[in-house]
Parts: sequence; structure tokens; C-alpha cells
Amino acid sequence: MDEKTLLKLWNEKRSSIISAQLAPTIMLIAIFTLAAFGKFQGASHKVQYLTIGIAAATGILAIISQYAAIREAQSLVVDLKKMSGTSQLAKTVAKSGDLLVLSAVAVVGLGVGIFGLVVWAVLGK
Repeated sequence: MDEKTLLKLWNEKRSSIISAQLAPTIMLIAIFTLAAFGKFQGASHKVQYLTIGIAAATGILAIISQYAAIREAQSLVVDLKKMSGTSQLAKTVAKSGDLLVLSAVAVVGLGVGIFGLVVWAVLGK
């Protein structure tokens, strides 16, 4: 692949990571709003567990999508590093490997942490 194609793929991977955050963000806004108004306090356990399950499914699918895009971007960075005579942009993107590792850790770590907060907000006793 040439530099232009790799940079186009890089942008697609970045967009994919961002897009994968939309559904969980909407779900978290809904859960936060309901929790803020105390709607889970009087809800049955079935409703509470369903809410937690839906949040978990949404979050897990988003994490998988984001993680896959990050792994693909890591391969892309390796390919860019191997190229000679590339633009400054390509050189900068090629140096993004450590940021991709940090992104992967953050996606998983924040996902687990936020899920814990969702459980606490929904069951909150």
C-alpha cells in the first residue's frame, strides 16, 4: 500500500473508534438521567438487572469494536514506519504506536470502571 492509502485507513480507524462511542454514550446519558431522578430506587430487580445487562452488552460491543480498530491501526503504524520518503504527517502517524497502546488500555479500563459505576447507580443501595 502507498502512503496515501495508509493515511486514509488511519483516518477511517480513528473515525471508527469515535463512532463506536456513540451508542454507549447515549445509553449512559439515559441511565444517568434516570438514576439522577431516583427512578431505579423503586424499580423491580428485573428492571434493574435488565438495565445493567443492556449497558453491559452495549459497552462490551463498543469495546470490542474500538479495540479491533486500535489493533488494526497498530498494524498500519508498523507499515508506515517501514516506508521511506514519507511526508511529515505519515512520520507523525508512524510514531503513534505508544498512543495506540495507551488508547487500548484506556478503552478497556474506562469501560470496566464506568460499568462499575453503572451497577452502583442502578442498584445503589
